[in-house]
Amino acid sequence: MVQTDNGKGGRSSLHGFWSSRLAFILAVTGSAVGLGNIWKFPYIAGQNGGGAFVLVYLLCVFGVGLPIMMSEVLLGRRGRRNPVASMALLGEEEGGTRSWSLIGLSGVVAGFLILSFYSVIAGWVFAYIFKSGAGDFAGADAEQVKTLVQSLEGSWLATGAWHTLFMGLTVFVVARGVERGLEVAVTLMVPALIVILVLLLGYSMTSGEFEMGVRFLFEPDFSKLSAGSVLAAMGQAFFTLSIGMGCVMAYGAYLPQETSIPATAFSVVCADTAIALLSGLVIFPIVFANGLDPTAGPELIFQALPLSFGNMPFGTFFGTLFFMLVGFAALTSAISLMEPAVAWAVESFSVTRARASVIIGLIIWVLGFLSVLSFNVLSDFTFWQGTFLDNLDYLTSNIMLPLGGLMITVFCGWVMCRNASVAELDVGAGNLYQAWRILTRFVAPLAVVLVFLNAIGLLDWLIALF
Repeated sequence: MVQTDNGKGGRSSLHGFWSSRLAFILAVTGSAVGLGNIWKFPYIAGQNGGGAFVLVYLLCVFGVGLPIMMSEVLLGRRGRRNPVASMALLGEEEGGTRSWSLIGLSGVVAGFLILSFYSVIAGWVFAYIFKSGAGDFAGADAEQVKTLVQSLEGSWLATGAWHTLFMGLTVFVVARGVERGLEVAVTLMVPALIVILVLLLGYSMTSGEFEMGVRFLFEPDFSKLSAGSVLAAMGQAFFTLSIGMGCVMAYGAYLPQETSIPATAFSVVCADTAIALLSGLVIFPIVFANGLDPTAGPELIFQALPLSFGNMPFGTFFGTLFFMLVGFAALTSAISLMEPAVAWAVESFSVTRARASVIIGLIIWVLGFLSVLSFNVLSDFTFWQGTFLDNLDYLTSNIMLPLGGLMITVFCGWVMCRNASVAELDVGAGNLYQAWRILTRFVAPLAVVLVFLNAIGLLDWLIALF
């Protein structure tokens, strides 16, 4: 049901509202929890001192990630439009220019581009759900698993088919709208994701080297901490929360006015961090029990773990559960990546949400085939950072998202008037607000700049220069 009044006389939302604070928390948590949470955070933590890295990461996620997330939700709710229109409207109100719409446009385009290749990788995950459920990994040796992976990667038809299925599901959910689509999906999938994670945790505790996994993830080794570790913690804290790609701003536009932004953002950050840590406790005991490399990255998901599950008691059942977990995480993230572009199309061209979803989905699907072909037909065609997929990944992750996050903090901290941010955050002008303002104006922008310079390879050069 589309509502036209936000309850406090402010701007109305053209797309409706989340029915509750919990629905918003589940939606943004679903957006934040993706493929990177399942494998990237745990192995980065293990590589960089375990518990010592986790402590640095927690400081970064609450000192950098949380204030930026609060800022992005604030902008979305205050604008009550798609990210492009919201930033144009707020830019005109607060700064006298609509040029700030470029922040929103950058986020919408980044999410669009990310989904085009994210859908391809997520399609593999869906393929693995069926392969695992069919017992294809049962009793397989390393060579057999590798052959299965190569047959999937090498076939543009098979990879393209799974990419098509994943995009079709994403379009279906987004087309149904905020309450009947987005909210229904996240209220089903995020709790299911958590239940599966807990079941797998119990399996990991009984079937793997749980104590070794706990030590790898949490035992502090400060000798492994370096400047690079701190930058890795800042980068992971920033990227894990889906900041700078328009998702959080779009979801914030549907947040009821009476809902507390600080409380909901804090809940999302805690949920996202807990799921990342639990994922590590699921994966690494199984990894160590089978003598696998814990720093293998994506290969861990698509080669090492299928081999492990295929040769463990009840491995077919729990392996299928694991890939369902990863699939749910991928789908909730994909929905949020597509939503900003669809909201923009609905508002800009006065088309129905269903039509906008189909058109946007088709464009993303077609663009995604360039990433599909990057693994087979076009694998030898490389430029700049590598294959077409490599370039899209580098452009969005290392350039567009950090710049988008930086400009969000600049706008909220330096352009938006104090009265507007106080009113939207609804915490008064006391210590909590002052802490947010200091972090938003000084700490978060500096951290994002450092992450950006490190990602594009200029930080070491600048340090050497000075």
